Amino acid sequence: MILRLKRIIFVVLVLGLIACGEGDVAETAVPLPTSLPTAAPESLPTAAVFVGETAVAPTAVAPTATATPTQIPTLTPTPTHPNYSGPTLNRSDIGVQVYLHRVNVPALVAQLNELGVGWVKAQVSWKLFQPYPDQLSEERFADLDALVAQANASGIRVLLGVAKAPEWSRPITEQDGPPGDYALYRDFMQLLARRYAGQVAAYELWNEPNLQREWYGTPLDAADLVALIHAGAEGVRAGDPAALVISGAPAVTGINDGIVAIDDRVYFRGMLAAGVAEVVDGFGVHPYGWANPPEATFANPDLTVPSHNNHPSFFFQDTLVDYGRLLTEFGVAEKPMWVTEFGWGSFETFSQPPPPGAEFMNNVTEWQQAVYTQNAYALAHEMAQVGPLILWNLNFAPWLGAAFSESGYSLLRPDGSPRPAYFALAALPKE
Repeated sequence: MILRLKRIIFVVLVLGLIACGEGDVAETAVPLPTSLPTAAPESLPTAAVFVGETAVAPTAVAPTATATPTQIPTLTPTPTHPNYSGPTLNRSDIGVQVYLHRVNVPALVAQLNELGVGWVKAQVSWKLFQPYPDQLSEERFADLDALVAQANASGIRVLLGVAKAPEWSRPITEQDGPPGDYALYRDFMQLLARRYAGQVAAYELWNEPNLQREWYGTPLDAADLVALIHAGAEGVRAGDPAALVISGAPAVTGINDGIVAIDDRVYFRGMLAAGVAEVVDGFGVHPYGWANPPEATFANPDLTVPSHNNHPSFFFQDTLVDYGRLLTEFGVAEKPMWVTEFGWGSFETFSQPPPPGAEFMNNVTEWQQAVYTQNAYALAHEMAQVGPLILWNLNFAPWLGAAFSESGYSLLRPDGSPRPAYFALAALPKE
């Protein structure tokens, strides 16, 4: 979930979690091809995210790797994960998001195989992949090319989330936001879809657009997002008609001031009213639970959880149920919800407490993180409207370190060792 800021503008109150980005680093750029490639070669998020009642703009520094996570954890017969008594799950419904830039991709894919996931998600930060109108980042695409090729070789489907317009495409350069001309997004999505035709199974168009920091420079507006999705979907289908198009998921925030954020239910209703169902194959959802267990609800909370229990947006199950009701209300319940991010953060065993705004992670142990993850998959398995669930995240902690809230969600510790949730995900019965 490190923001590159030209200047610190303000300190805002934000409760929502956004998908993390990868650091802005100097890279080798190559000219943008005048004709799009027709075959893929063989051979990701910058924001430090603070979730909670006080969100503070982070210091603008580049992430440094605190470990070299090339070791592949090996499952052992020791009691490393909770017992699971739920249903056998479909491997095609289980996935995880990864930090990709400069990672040992073969070791990463070996971990995905050990986890037994059917999906891997990577974030494509458009501004890092196309830093100038006529240039692509050779380094970023090399990382992505390797992941796509090796995941496909292992029978793991790839989902790419594409957001964060380049500065050259925007009317304002602070924070992150959409391009001034949505046709530019269409063109970039067509480039991606052609490059990875037959290899990337699905694209999620944008990320948490109901947050000001993800839609900066223009008012928050669900209809505007749908217009952007229309353009992006045109590009995907021109490049690879077989690829699935998923709408960008709103953030669950508990805020509805129309400036810092729009409540996710309100925003999702606006998306449906603007016709998003006409152009997508599924709907992105981010049902984070904060410190609330997945089976808890706003009406029946776990009374031992001391915060983030006063709004339905803070409950995993409530978010899925509420979105499902909206789909039914608009007559589009046949199209699935894609849980493109979810998870529980814990800073237990880390060298420092969670950063300001993420204190709720103090109320989740590593063992609870593992239990909640297993139970969430079991619960969602019984919901007919829910499709794949992509866990956030596998390996951000070894690359960002213990100072960032994204690391609390990681299945690996900052030293690269597996947490109980790693073994819990691997131990889920799958078919």
